[in-house]
Amino acid sequence: MSATVDTVGQKKVLVLASNPSVSEQTGWDIGFWWSELTHAYWEFVEAGYQVTIASPDGGALRADPWSDPRDESEYSAEDLLSLGFLNSPEHLALVQHTPAIADLATDEFDAIYLVGGQAPMYTFVNDKRVHELVAHFYESGRIAAVVCHATAILLRTTLSDGSLLVSGKTWTGFANSEEDYADEFVGRRIQPFRIEDEAHNLPGTNFIVQSRFRAHAVRDGLLITGQQQYSGRAAANLLIDALGH
Repeated sequence: MSATVDTVGQKKVLVLASNPSVSEQTGWDIGFWWSELTHAYWEFVEAGYQVTIASPDGGALRADPWSDPRDESEYSAEDLLSLGFLNSPEHLALVQHTPAIADLATDEFDAIYLVGGQAPMYTFVNDKRVHELVAHFYESGRIAAVVCHATAILLRTTLSDGSLLVSGKTWTGFANSEEDYADEFVGRRIQPFRIEDEAHNLPGTNFIVQSRFRAHAVRDGLLITGQQQYSGRAAANLLIDALGH
């Protein structure tokens, strides 16, 4: 006999990951980054939250290969949380059958968390649905958390008064030092532009980074940002601190 779970009053977090894409820079198949999804997911469910993993278009998602602990590159071989997620049919189904933004009652969620990866640099960055969703959470007094390359949206996301969401805000995102390392690792330029360069060209905002590939997350009011793939848990914990249990 199965147990009944009481969900009355339970906090709800919407986790938004990119649909699959192809890099115009490298020609690679690209998607979301596993650890940025799974490490945050773990923190949220451990806090007792209901978590919905969605995508702009819905359907099956694909992760960046280097973020898969089983990949021959062994780039993420130590990521045991993602390995566990990948080997659980119940959890893997959450990224194989995602609902689309249009099919969700987004006002039912208490916060939103955007997963990075390579694809957001092509999919999220110019997608008005994603911009408007994040702005709506923010303007309705709810937490909006954005991690790694998903922070590219903050270069262009505007509020209802036309101002940038990050105007007057301190925030972070993928650093130039990290782009340099990644480019050197593969022997070519990976990204179509650099978030840090673009952010420093914006007036009236304070973009900061810390050491290369160290966990770093920033909360400024209702906005939470994480620097890169090692910052998902840190950003999730800032969100949990803000929401409570």
